[in-house]
Amino acid sequence: MISNLTTFADSSSGIGALGIDGKALIIQLVTFLLAFLVLQHWAFKPIVKMMDQRRETIEKGVKLGEQMQKEKVELEQKVAAALQNARKEADGIIAEAKDQGRQAIADAEEKAKSKAEGVLSAADERIKLDAARARKAMEGELTNLISDATEAIIGEKVDAKKDAALIDQALKGRA
Repeated sequence: MISNLTTFADSSSGIGALGIDGKALIIQLVTFLLAFLVLQHWAFKPIVKMMDQRRETIEKGVKLGEQMQKEKVELEQKVAAALQNARKEADGIIAEAKDQGRQAIADAEEKAKSKAEGVLSAADERIKLDAARARKAMEGELTNLISDATEAIIGEKVDAKKDAALIDQALKGRA
């Protein structure tokens, strides 16, 4: 068969007419096939294997990126929910503190009012006591004045019993 091909290539008609040497073409074809088989076995398979591994690595990276993106969105939602809960708790604590402050102010006002009423009550009692003492003192002085006036009018000293009776009668007449 090779001889037929070389004969076909040598003739002035066919491939030989184009200026192609048939023997050289067959040698080049065999060399190409050998080089192709060697490259396929020792170069193409490892290159294809390496490219498959890279493709798998890239696909894993893309899947991991997508997964991380989903987790990021979920985490952002959880953070937002936690912040919202924290705000609600803070608002509750602030409201409770305000209520406690108002209650403390009301309690302090009530205590102050109670203490002021106690001070006023004590002052009223003291005023009443002082007024009673002043009245007693004035009655004593009035008794002495009446006794002196009676002595001046009657011209004689009245004994204690008579003096007391006259004073009582005079005081009852005034009242």
